[in-house]
Amino acid sequence: MLKNINPLLGPQLLKILREMGHGDEIAIVDANYPAQSSSSLLVRIEGMSATDVLSAVISVLPLDQYVEQSAFSMQVVDAPDEVPEVVTEFQFIVEQHEPNTKWKAVERFTFYEQVKKAYAIISTGENRLYGNVILKKGVINP
Repeated sequence: MLKNINPLLGPQLLKILREMGHGDEIAIVDANYPAQSSSSLLVRIEGMSATDVLSAVISVLPLDQYVEQSAFSMQVVDAPDEVPEVVTEFQFIVEQHEPNTKWKAVERFTFYEQVKKAYAIISTGENRLYGNVILKKGVINP
């Protein structure tokens, strides 16, 4: 155990988050997401919600403030302007740690392609539909 580190951040995930560089992306996905076929670097935290995992990750991961968007969610199929409750929760959690983060909801298959380019994926036990988010790592200013 470590002080001030969320216990959901196990050794493998901490290593991944530390290895990521400025501009690298990490996806946190729900239980329905095809995570295994989308990345060779996959961490499973299947007993936890995506919101709990996001809270842990965002507690140590700075987001990129030098790009138009540093957080991405998936649009609802056939209702692209709808914002699912889980996405609203994602936005609230991120805002607590990284104020003024700019979000973009992307079409489902565009989201899938963006995840395939991510540095890593965290697969959760989230059972709410559209419980998926991509975060772009930023820098810590001296």
